[in-house]
Amino acid sequence: MIKVLLAEDQGMMRGALALLLDLEADMQVVAQVAAGDRIVAAALDARPDIALLDIELPGQSGLDAAAELREQLPSCKVLIVTTFGRPGYLRRAMEAGASGFLVKDGPVEELAAAIRRVLAGERVIDPGLAAAALSAGPNPLTQRERDVLTAAVDGATVADIAGRLHLSQATVRNYLSAAIGKTGTRNRMEAVRAARQNGWL
Repeated sequence: MIKVLLAEDQGMMRGALALLLDLEADMQVVAQVAAGDRIVAAALDARPDIALLDIELPGQSGLDAAAELREQLPSCKVLIVTTFGRPGYLRRAMEAGASGFLVKDGPVEELAAAIRRVLAGERVIDPGLAAAALSAGPNPLTQRERDVLTAAVDGATVADIAGRLHLSQATVRNYLSAAIGKTGTRNRMEAVRAARQNGWL
């Protein structure tokens, strides 16, 4: 029996997925969580064979949880199942140790087949997204540039960002300027939008 952990913040979607996967003769959903920061504790408790993680979750992203899960419970495979098929997310998921990446609009039979393939040692990646990721290239932003853009998401001032990240205002301006240049945008809010659309944040 394949033991599955589900991490999905939308209750109806989580319930429907659990119901459908439990109908598979060889699968059992052993844990369900609605927040990213509950994934590792639930996995350590339930010891699933595979964790199906959404990316955008409250508390902690599925990508960060995937990296933590790889360290704390290496026997548990990770399959990212998300609405957001962005090339940068795919690259980050692979770096975090995920064994697969699917977009939610596929049929449940495809998901069940992907779970079996991942547990057989295969990598399962949405083909359209794989092609997009290859053509998009790597994330051009440094970790610090990503930190500064993330801090700028809510329209924070340079002084606010500097205070939050313990940097000088001049340094924040330099990082923002570099990020704007690398994203080919005109200002920091456009840079934030472009970075998000590409899955770089």
